[in-house]
Amino acid sequence: MINRLIGGFIAILIGVSLVGPLASQVTTTTATTNSSGSTCTVYTQSGCSGNGNALYLSTSWGATVLNMVPGFFALGILGIGIAVTYGALSDAGVV
Repeated sequence: MINRLIGGFIAILIGVSLVGPLASQVTTTTATTNSSGSTCTVYTQSGCSGNGNALYLSTSWGATVLNMVPGFFALGILGIGIAVTYGALSDAGVV
């Protein structure tokens, strides 16, 4: 039982510490800088129509899906926490 709790705690700790860097990496991927130095966040923005380097500029649905990745990652970490808690309680005979 204690080994399951320790392993789950370590997995949750590492997962929670990765949510911030993952979110910033996703934000960097969906936005890019155009030739004039401004950050392009939408295709119709001035000076951004010819720049196809950012996912947001090529497909808006792709950027929307990519922006949901940190949320689903956090939900996965929550699922790990629930699974570890349920497993430990069932090993103890409580559930």
